[in-house]
Amino acid sequence: MDTSFRVVGKALIQLVVTVAVIWVLLFGSAGTLDWPRAWWFMAAFVIAILIAVAVLYRLNPEIFAARARVQPGTKLWDYIFIALVIGGMVAILPVAGFDRRLGGAGAPDWVVLVGYAIFIASFVGQTWPQAVNRHFEPGVRIQQDRGQTVIDTGPYAYVRHPGYISGSLLALSIALVLGSWWALIPVAVVIVGLMVRTVFEERTLRAELPGYADYTRRVKWRWVPGVW
Repeated sequence: MDTSFRVVGKALIQLVVTVAVIWVLLFGSAGTLDWPRAWWFMAAFVIAILIAVAVLYRLNPEIFAARARVQPGTKLWDYIFIALVIGGMVAILPVAGFDRRLGGAGAPDWVVLVGYAIFIASFVGQTWPQAVNRHFEPGVRIQQDRGQTVIDTGPYAYVRHPGYISGSLLALSIALVLGSWWALIPVAVVIVGLMVRTVFEERTLRAELPGYADYTRRVKWRWVPGVW
């Protein structure tokens, strides 16, 4: 069996496990299955992941192995940010669930619709950089074993860290589609964690990745053109 096909198979198994965990976190904390917004979010999440998997399998199949786990050589300080960002992302679900249990999570429908627009944008923003960047790993390290070079095509021609801004948008969108204002608290943790991680990662790349300093002079913005 083709290696990339096996890796995709593992990714789909991980998706099943992830969906099960999301189900438990959402409905367990809410204490009810009568939560249409949560069901709609889960359906949208599965559809978005399947589309992303199909696109990446076609354009950059090795990304599945690269992102399967935190790779050896990841900077020790980055484990703090990995835990912080993943923990914040996961916390959005039970916080929204408890909000629902206590009679909240009732943001207006227009907020939910805005959330889905951001959700779609975030998945496009996650898939595009992974499609053009074979070095898009979950941890910060200089990938000498994979011949890492500076990527300046696709979204990297406009901003230096498109995956971080799209990850922040994903966190925000989840809170909004679930209609929970309280869930914006862990969203803030995710965004701040990614912003600080960006600064640490940039120091590493400037110091250790040939050509990155020149790249920062060509592409001036980390996340949002004209802002930062």
